[in-house]
Amino acid sequence: MARQFRLRPAPGVVDEVPSGLEVTTLDRRRFMKYTFNAAGGVIAMVSLGAVGFASFLMGQATTSEGDTGVKYWVPKGQEDTVWYGNLHLEIMKKSDLVAQAATSDTGMAGAQGVWSGLPINIIYIPHEENQSKPPSEGVPRIQYGGGYDSAGAFVGHGREIFDVTLEDGSPDDALQPHDNILLLFSRCPHLCCIPGWQLVANDFTSDTWLPGGVDAGGNKLFCICHSSRYDPTMLEKNSNRNRNDGSTFEYFGVKRTGGPAPVGLPLIPFVVTDDVIEGLDTYQEWYTFCD
Repeated sequence: MARQFRLRPAPGVVDEVPSGLEVTTLDRRRFMKYTFNAAGGVIAMVSLGAVGFASFLMGQATTSEGDTGVKYWVPKGQEDTVWYGNLHLEIMKKSDLVAQAATSDTGMAGAQGVWSGLPINIIYIPHEENQSKPPSEGVPRIQYGGGYDSAGAFVGHGREIFDVTLEDGSPDDALQPHDNILLLFSRCPHLCCIPGWQLVANDFTSDTWLPGGVDAGGNKLFCICHSSRYDPTMLEKNSNRNRNDGSTFEYFGVKRTGGPAPVGLPLIPFVVTDDVIEGLDTYQEWYTFCD
């Protein structure tokens, strides 16, 4: 029998079930069915090739056929359990995340979404408010650490993200952490399932935070399929492999803290324009580990 997970209620909602209402649970089979719908375009068009299809899907200028805006994605059956349940396919706004973070014990908020057909997770971290405070429990900020490949070889340090430049030599401000937000490609490097933000109630997804990028404490991105876990507050340099041709590529992403996944989740550069969060197609290599 498939293991059932209790879906996490929205913060501030009393965890009680009124008489006559069914508790919504999610097992691995249902999760796979619902969440892979978010990446339906990816599955349907793999014949284009990894990078070619990434180019096809990447957000285009809003004046053309595409749309750079990141949109909320509410898995079927969770409309009443996630805080953005009534915003399915609505454009994400920074103000939404700020308002939701104000209800959290740690000042963090997150949501699942879709960007140009690709599944993403977005995380709001009160870094600007907390970066000058001494590291302590419950006071999150963005951290930086050393990254290693699947064989355990050192790749580089997360702070090298500030050395990344564009073709004209200017700093890549869109890739660097900004606006207290991280935008992540949400395909698990283990078997390409889709991790979620606080969708299930367990110690890893509770509203707590510990410094150091450790596996203890909550506020983890959690893959319900095989329990891979990622700390969205710890950035590192990492590498992965293109499953089409076997070539390796380096990227900046969030740290994998536990489970079978070999490495962490890639960052997607973005900008905030008039409160709207827009992904950018500056990099495409990160897509190719799930072709």
